[in-house]
Amino acid sequence: MTGKVYLIGAGPGDPDLLTMKAHRLLTAADVVLYDRLVGEQIIAMIPETAEKLYVGKAKSLHSLPQEEINALLAVKAKEGKVVVRLKGGDPFIFGRGGEELEELVSEGVPFEVVPGVTAAAGCAAYAGIPLTHRDYAQSVRFLTGHLKDGTTELPWDELVHPAQTLVIYMGLTGLESISQSLIRFGMRPSMPVAIVEKGTSKDQRVFTSTMKDIHQVAIDNEVKSPALLIIGEVVTLQEKLSWFGQ
Repeated sequence: MTGKVYLIGAGPGDPDLLTMKAHRLLTAADVVLYDRLVGEQIIAMIPETAEKLYVGKAKSLHSLPQEEINALLAVKAKEGKVVVRLKGGDPFIFGRGGEELEELVSEGVPFEVVPGVTAAAGCAAYAGIPLTHRDYAQSVRFLTGHLKDGTTELPWDELVHPAQTLVIYMGLTGLESISQSLIRFGMRPSMPVAIVEKGTSKDQRVFTSTMKDIHQVAIDNEVKSPALLIIGEVVTLQEKLSWFGQ
């Protein structure tokens, strides 16, 4: 009998942000395939009887190629097991969840998707930065700073807008190129920018600066991944609205 795969978003780090449904399914799993960005406290919720498989990815270092992860999900489910695919944030926002489900569909494996709090929402909230605000930003765009081909070629001309917030995932490595490109396409060098490192965790750090200087700020403070980039006038509210860790 074929089992089932549950594609679950674990949220950005704080275990209290895990949904009730995610917790229920996780604690009943036979097999759990989990990513690098899933917090240790959430991993600790996996039953001792479950098979735990680390399939995380870091820059240029993948424990398993994506194609093998896709295939492994189908193999484990066809063994009749309850399989949890546990991802940081939300599986459908820069989480490759769609790619994995396409494989399950082709293999005839049943599945469900359990949304998680995406890093943009969680990290911004814990940093005290509202992504929209009637006085500052009427729209928000989520982008990845690391495309499939390894470049950072984004639609720069569309991103330079005075009443818009940009949230860039995986943008730390290409930060210098990103800031230079936005300025070249018309963003003012003094545009407020924030970097949220290890957002929602006890180790969270938040640095604010300008588009012109943010790359040097990241270097000076030895910012490490995972880090989220927030660009826009809403960043000016960070000091006033900061609450986490106080």
